[in-house]
Amino acid sequence: MTGASSPNEAPGETPGAAGGALLVVGDVVTDVVALHRGPLASGTDTAAAIRTVPGGAGANVACWAASRDGTEVRLLGKVGMDSAAWHERELATSGVRPLLVIDPEAPTGTVVCLVDSGASAERTFLTDSGAALRLAPDDWSDSLLDGVARLHLSGYLFFAEPCRALVAAAVESARARGVPVSVDPASAGFLTELGVDRFLALTEGVDVLLPSRDEACLLTGLPDPADAAAKLSRHVPLVVVKQGDAGALVARSGEIRARVPAVPATPVDTTGAGDAFTGAFLAALLTGTRPEEAAAEGCRAGARAVEQVGGRPPTNT
Repeated sequence: MTGASSPNEAPGETPGAAGGALLVVGDVVTDVVALHRGPLASGTDTAAAIRTVPGGAGANVACWAASRDGTEVRLLGKVGMDSAAWHERELATSGVRPLLVIDPEAPTGTVVCLVDSGASAERTFLTDSGAALRLAPDDWSDSLLDGVARLHLSGYLFFAEPCRALVAAAVESARARGVPVSVDPASAGFLTELGVDRFLALTEGVDVLLPSRDEACLLTGLPDPADAAAKLSRHVPLVVVKQGDAGALVARSGEIRARVPAVPATPVDTTGAGDAFTGAFLAALLTGTRPEEAAAEGCRAGARAVEQVGGRPPTNT
């Protein structure tokens, strides 16, 4: 394990200058969370506690980042007219500046989260992306980066053609301005459908990659997450692999630089734990925090996330 990043390292390897906003581009959806205990009873009823809450990986990341005092966070996403006002209110309540595009043809995306309320709190997602993956280049403007110190892209954007074109435009704009770009791959299942080589090609020029353990192993074909993190860091300057109750790995230049322990927690709902990590990590980087220390903040946020229902931090209202 090595020490702190040098001021002379490449932009992707350093925390970035303190100050400026975080712009998140990603999905805003409505989560229907069903907590059940034990296996689902096929063909009949399974008792469950059901709640409808605002969600979406991109929106969750933004809300967790905004929960750090003094962090300015903006979110570009696409929703349907059916629930646009509700989502805007919920984002604003969490301290996020919503930059929502209303799709006149598609409803807001919906995800049904089936959560086993046993000890593991494992979850299964049924996803109707709706308007969320209809962001297109016309929804992007270079002016969205005014006052922005970091750009974060939800990995779900890579799984639909219009969004991929927007990603290319956003990354080009960010690189022209010297704004570091981070990506969370978001879904091992969708990664498999897209293809690993295609995803890696689409992330060319990205500065920070934040995969889960499964995503890192899938992207490299390596069974060990540390080996996977090290290999990925030869493609992307800074790689942080989220490992749940095993903590996180920080890799740069083909080497593991830190193994960050998890924070003990009693899981209730693991939905959004990775988003919580990412949001807290990026908010810490905005203040000039070293990646290793930012990863520790991410682990603390992930522990908070799994002890509540839903993928966002609690608010005072």
